[in-house]
Amino acid sequence: MAVNRQKARDFVYSSGALWERTLFGWLFEDRPLAQWHQALLAHKNPDNGWGHALEHDVRTPDSNPIVLEFLLTVLRVTGAPAGNLLDGTPGWVEANRRPDGTLQPPPSLFDYPHGPWWDELGLAPPADSIVGNLTRLKLSTPSLDETTRQWVQANVTLDTIRANEWLFMAYHAADYFLGVNDFPDLDRYRAATIQNIADCATRMPERQYYALLQFAPSPDTVLARALPPSLIERSLDYVAATQRDDGGWNDEHNLPQWFAWVTITNLLALRNYGRI
Repeated sequence: MAVNRQKARDFVYSSGALWERTLFGWLFEDRPLAQWHQALLAHKNPDNGWGHALEHDVRTPDSNPIVLEFLLTVLRVTGAPAGNLLDGTPGWVEANRRPDGTLQPPPSLFDYPHGPWWDELGLAPPADSIVGNLTRLKLSTPSLDETTRQWVQANVTLDTIRANEWLFMAYHAADYFLGVNDFPDLDRYRAATIQNIADCATRMPERQYYALLQFAPSPDTVLARALPPSLIERSLDYVAATQRDDGGWNDEHNLPQWFAWVTITNLLALRNYGRI
């Protein structure tokens, strides 16, 4: 069955958040980028941090690193210009670091609705993904670079990278090691990260195939050039064949709040690889 862009559009517009609807409009309907930025800015706080459930499973309005990490992921996957969205945000990250380089979530994280997995994962989020993506955008600071490098050197080894078995979680190493340019033996860490993504993708169940396309959303990305083409093609084939009747796609956990985002990224990858 051919991918139905009209149904995908209708699904996003009927079930997506405002930032997802305006993102779809910019990506696929030639609507203004500024309109999407305006929708995103509703999630930015006066302290230059980000909250207000931009990341669907963290509902606190207060600034927190989980939401910022997701925003930076959205910018990476879509290739969207950041403009002045992140003005002041590196300073927020600096102000919310612990001495060990991890980040301090607000106490309210656990007072508002949130995914139960954040009860443990949200206690001391690492800054690796955030700083890697800020570096890619040329927005990191020497202070963040140094404290995050120290944390990574103490906590991320070649063995821990290779031991990762869940493709989704490879984003920590991928965002950091593919984003920074100053790390001891960086080439080996990059190679291990790419190999781990390939290994996870080789073994992943079908419900995770879309996730590979969020690491390699277009053929000109580092990972798309480095991974075996067969893995990309397998994922594209599966995604092209699994659009639901309502126009959307599932995420790997069947969480409806994520369907609009997955639908946007699947459609974008299919377009970028010339499948639609």
